[in-house]
Amino acid sequence: MGCSLLPSPFKGDETRFLTGTDEHSVNIAQRAAEDGISPKAFVDEKVGLFIAAEDALSISPDRFIRTTDPDHVRAAQEMVRRAHANGDIYLGTYEGWYCPNEGFRNATDVTETARGTICPNHPEVPLQWLTEKNWFFRLSAYQERLERWFLDNPGAVQPDYRRNEMLGFIRQGLEDFSISRAGATWGIPFPIGEDGQTAQREDGSWDAEAGTIYVWYDALINYITGAGFPDDPEAFARWWPADLHVIGKDIARFHTVFWPAMLWSAGLEAPSKVWIHGWLLAAGGERMSKSRGNFMDPVDFVAAFGADGARYVTLREVAFDRDTEVSWDAFVRRYNADLANDFGNLVNRTVSMAGRYLDGERPAPRTEPGSSPLAHDWAAALAAYCERLEACLLHDALASLWEFVGAANRFVDAEQPWSLAKAAKAGDLEAADRLRDVLGDLVEACRLLGLAAAPFLPNTAPRLLAQLGHEYAYAADGKGGPALLDELSWGARLGEAGRLAAPEPLFPRLDVESVEG
Repeated sequence: MGCSLLPSPFKGDETRFLTGTDEHSVNIAQRAAEDGISPKAFVDEKVGLFIAAEDALSISPDRFIRTTDPDHVRAAQEMVRRAHANGDIYLGTYEGWYCPNEGFRNATDVTETARGTICPNHPEVPLQWLTEKNWFFRLSAYQERLERWFLDNPGAVQPDYRRNEMLGFIRQGLEDFSISRAGATWGIPFPIGEDGQTAQREDGSWDAEAGTIYVWYDALINYITGAGFPDDPEAFARWWPADLHVIGKDIARFHTVFWPAMLWSAGLEAPSKVWIHGWLLAAGGERMSKSRGNFMDPVDFVAAFGADGARYVTLREVAFDRDTEVSWDAFVRRYNADLANDFGNLVNRTVSMAGRYLDGERPAPRTEPGSSPLAHDWAAALAAYCERLEACLLHDALASLWEFVGAANRFVDAEQPWSLAKAAKAGDLEAADRLRDVLGDLVEACRLLGLAAAPFLPNTAPRLLAQLGHEYAYAADGKGGPALLDELSWGARLGEAGRLAAPEPLFPRLDVESVEG
């Protein structure tokens, strides 16, 4: 399942962050049977692992939704009823390939290999050839509307090359798709019988002959369930349409073609923007998977790098708009270079020097136009950072901040505060004034970097601000406090007295030899 992000707390907007699990695939029922447990017990265990991994990485959704949640069952059934009332679903017979991990596959969506027909996204999962009576959704009826939506709203599906791929798929001609499974017991009961009447019996149970809702039709609906559909119209009006869906490239068609049509059929709006990210690839460009043994366990990852270190190296090393080949060694090198050396060293020596040379008093930055080269550099860095964040280019956004980290470190080397301190101690008043100005600029640079990087380094930011003697006004999930963007202007806290705390290393250097992937 993808995740749904709404307006930016960076700008002071109220947000709702949704992610979770879709749990009704045939593959899950098969695996549970092999383990001798119920499908619900099986998914409960797996969900616990997902939530533990999110907790370890300091990921704090406003709701972790499960497609087995009761309100989601109601939402999925209501969407079926609306599509039926609109004339967009009909009974037919499906015959073709079915991937237990992903669902029905068109002839153009499978690959012929020496060992048989495979699903390109799940090559190790045997395909099933199915012939069964199903309910179908009239996707073909939305061909023109979908094409017009893509053309009139070029920002609705991004990056551009992914948008072009999906537009090309639409222009090949859209086929209706199955939205039910016959004979399946693991899934949301299909709410309509063959006679077009409700499939719910008087005692509240569901007619098994009606089957279940197809997993992908059910799964997509989670986004509107999480926004309040259909139980809470007031919340739904507030949170929908979503400002941003973030999804993987292997589920792009479902989210950018099927999903808008499903929403329109129900009289609802399409999401404002869908961002399609790529995959993390192992050495040689191979897709990561547990079965291949090239999978990086998130718990091991956090154990090695810490929560913030793991977040940073992943979001900096991995391009958010395409596939990226990664390795454990590359992550360690990135951690040591960017966090331990550049950023951590900048903060440590700034706090150490300011504390030692100014007796712990926090110096103020220079704010007169043209007085501080770092203020000039920060203005450019912040503009680039904000532009790249808005464009969902998270790796490039971090690169903008770390260009400023480099500028701040070069500033230290050029100004040599230790030399200014020596001269000031010898009675040079001009050197004493310059020392205070230089250290004031460096403390401000560290404040700004800590706050700007807070969405990526949420646990580091309060520790850094505490060393600088500044209050950190945000909760662990990033909420509360003033709009972060307002705090990122140079000298935003000018005039507030404060004292520096003892320096504390933020990112201990990792030994490449001792950190095992």
